[in-house]
Amino acid sequence: MARVIVVGNEKGGAGKSTLAIHLLAGLMQTGQSVAVMDLDLRQRSLAGFLANRRAWLSANSATAPLPLEPDSFTDGAKLARASEEEQLARFEAAFAASQQTDYLIIDTPGGDTALSRAAHGRADQVVTPMNDSFVDFGLLGEIDPVTLNLKRPSIYAETIWNARKDKAIDNPQAGLGQIDWLVVMNRLAVFDARNRRRVDERLDILAKRVGFRIGPGLRDRVIYRELYPFGLTVADLSEQIRPVEISLAHVAARQELRSLMQALGLEAGADVIADDLDAQQAA
Repeated sequence: MARVIVVGNEKGGAGKSTLAIHLLAGLMQTGQSVAVMDLDLRQRSLAGFLANRRAWLSANSATAPLPLEPDSFTDGAKLARASEEEQLARFEAAFAASQQTDYLIIDTPGGDTALSRAAHGRADQVVTPMNDSFVDFGLLGEIDPVTLNLKRPSIYAETIWNARKDKAIDNPQAGLGQIDWLVVMNRLAVFDARNRRRVDERLDILAKRVGFRIGPGLRDRVIYRELYPFGLTVADLSEQIRPVEISLAHVAARQELRSLMQALGLEAGADVIADDLDAQQAA
């Protein structure tokens, strides 16, 4: 069965699709088979990335790994108009088709939908990106506006709790720990800031309270965005695939991806990226 990684956060703009795309590319570079599902039926950033990837590889007579995209979930526009029942039926069919792969990566929309809840209920791991902002933090925990003290978990934390509870009911022996939840600080600026420290302090408190780990995300780098039109990531760059000039910034970005994969327990993928990174530095 596929190991299911859900990239989720009910707020848009936190970098979910960017994380999903880079985890996908990092895993494929290891030779692992990966399936993907893009549940954002309107924006379809992950699906658009893969369309760009196929077009660029074909136009440049290049080869790079591609994931499995289940047929029942490729027409986002049609699915967006479908009833909730049909959407869930298509989700179940796509999920079943993906079980032949080693990993299934699911990119969720910035909101609470039936598809998103279904995905969280099937997750082995949930990765939640957030910016160093109390706006983003508000989906995880409620803050006292006077003291900035943590008051209680908020709506997205409840979503994860419910998913854990439902999985525990299905498998009582495993308990509530069946879903590994990793929260990563994404799109950080390269400099430190007082606001970030405040958010970090409250995130540490909330992590102990509701049960998630805190890991490294991807900084706010132009590099991550400039490769999207080609359907490529920093993990894909090589002597054969090089649509832009490689710089030290690309090396730093690959190191960030390596750290993220290590935090998820994907050490094999992290090692492959590191070995390729070392080879390119030597070149």
